Amino acid sequence: MSDAIASAEGVWQGALEGNGMRLRLQLHVSHDYRNQLVAALDSPDQGASGLPAVKVSQKDASFHFEIPMVSGVYDGTLNAARTAINGSWTQNGTERKLDFQRSDKLLELVRPQNPVKPYPYQEEEIAFPNEKAKISLAGTFTLPRGQGPFPAAILLGGSGPNDRDESLAGHRPFLVLADHLTRKGIAVLRFDKRGNGKSTGDYANATMEDFTADAEAALAYLKTRKEIDPKKIGLIGHSEGGMIAPLIAAHSGNVAWIVLLAGPGLNGEDTLLLQSELILKTAGFGDAQIAVAREFNKQAYALVRQEKDSATLQVKLNDLVHSAAMSASLPPDALQSQVQLMASPWFRFFLDYDPVPALQKTLCPVLALNGEKDLQVSPKENLAKIQKALQDGGNKDFQTIELPGLNHLLQHAPAGLPNEYGEILETMAPEALNAVSDWVLKHTAH
Repeated sequence: MSDAIASAEGVWQGALEGNGMRLRLQLHVSHDYRNQLVAALDSPDQGASGLPAVKVSQKDASFHFEIPMVSGVYDGTLNAARTAINGSWTQNGTERKLDFQRSDKLLELVRPQNPVKPYPYQEEEIAFPNEKAKISLAGTFTLPRGQGPFPAAILLGGSGPNDRDESLAGHRPFLVLADHLTRKGIAVLRFDKRGNGKSTGDYANATMEDFTADAEAALAYLKTRKEIDPKKIGLIGHSEGGMIAPLIAAHSGNVAWIVLLAGPGLNGEDTLLLQSELILKTAGFGDAQIAVAREFNKQAYALVRQEKDSATLQVKLNDLVHSAAMSASLPPDALQSQVQLMASPWFRFFLDYDPVPALQKTLCPVLALNGEKDLQVSPKENLAKIQKALQDGGNKDFQTIELPGLNHLLQHAPAGLPNEYGEILETMAPEALNAVSDWVLKHTAH
């Protein structure tokens, strides 16, 4: 920087590491028109950028800044070459080592569980049609080596515009899960949701019923593969996928078994209200703030039910946001995407969808796994609902498991908050992976 007034100016990269967590940080330092140093911090693994710094100062080699938004204070020392700052970050009374290197390129993402090629199995790019919707769904098919026919699993992702790997917060959970299962002798099909990745179709107007039809098309495709035993095809659904799997199993004789990973047993509205409450509570919000959020959500959901026209609904939801002073607590683009989501056909369907009837009609073997620290689909309430529905329907072979210490993505997590997902190095806990493969192998052995 030719016009720099201090050697600390420029772009710096660092990471806070420890306890299975790694949080990448990017620091921007420059000066304003008064020749005062200014700085901002990006936290890409939490999706945060431009956190403003105060008290930015450099005296000789000593460099200091504070980020009031997260109650963080940094003190460091520049090296003689001005290419590194070594120092410590103090937040909530805890001091941790944090060094920065001068670079405008983010540090590489570290994901130790992502498999490295060559794989000990076959991988094939495939596409199959959903004839009725006139779309083509694209995916990856992994096949164990050796003599088939093999049992097979179809992976069904959670809500949102997911690709075949269910890519999220720098993780690729379905890549890791498919790799694990295929190494154990189970073929896997995973695919991009309609309108995402290489799949065609309209994502914006799709509901859970459409995604269910797409999953049924995947099932039909697998039955055409001679390497697969058609009597041993099952569905593994994560989150929303855990509602789609029973919908198919309930009325299709072609599903041999299903696995629900963090699948809801509560209806849409109850799931959303509980999720909001648990996340706010865990993030340290008080009862009064939680009550305000709950009231706001309930009013918003009532509007969704009343107002059938999407454009009018968005206007009314925006009015509600501003009248409820919610706009002060969230950045405008986050609010906008929230309003758009609530006005979508997907949300209208999800809000009143009750998973219980489909679970009651599901008679094939079921494994339901939830993490103890899942704040999005709380294990206590949801596993109890799933268990009761299966019992009431007369299912003779099901198991519900709550795995200690795991979050909604089945990672070991400090608190379970969504903003931790990207910081955690682990993509899916080995005990979760093994619980799935052990159960599937047991149910496809004979």
